[in-house]
Amino acid sequence: MAIALRTPRLLLREWRDADYGPFAAINADIQVAGAFYGPPPRRATSDAWIDHMRRHAEEHGFAYWAVEIPGEAPLIGAVGIARVVAPGYPFAPAVEIGWRLAPQFWGKGYATEAARAVLDDGFGRLGLREIVAYTLPFNERSRRVMMRLGMRRDPAEDFDFNHPRLPPGHRLRRHVLYRIRR
Repeated sequence: MAIALRTPRLLLREWRDADYGPFAAINADIQVAGAFYGPPPRRATSDAWIDHMRRHAEEHGFAYWAVEIPGEAPLIGAVGIARVVAPGYPFAPAVEIGWRLAPQFWGKGYATEAARAVLDDGFGRLGLREIVAYTLPFNERSRRVMMRLGMRRDPAEDFDFNHPRLPPGHRLRRHVLYRIRR
């Protein structure tokens, strides 16, 4: 069953084969990748992420969705929820919400609008009891979206992401955690 979420300005939909190239370009943008995630991912990494989201949607009925502005922009990024079970996340298992938009669509309220629809779907259709979000302490844009969504942070839950390529004290290691409950 195909799932799509609509907002007044956006369509959150399942991924299409035509999305691979445009999403790789979004991920390769230094404003998107370099400032918050380290070096831009290779095309294969971006493609594998979409493949993972497609499998996640098939298995769980939710994922990060492709986001478009109907009639205007066929892909502006991704917004959605996904299960967090991997080592390195002290709050796991959990369901996390996140977003990644092309820079030309920042500052227009799209991330918040799409994320609200995702939260409504998660708490409504999916019956989730809690959704978390995390980011780097200096990612003020994402933190403002989290706060606009009504998410709350307890500084005692902030954590260091344990990744083998990030030495202790690396600026991309520390994360802040936000939560919202139904």
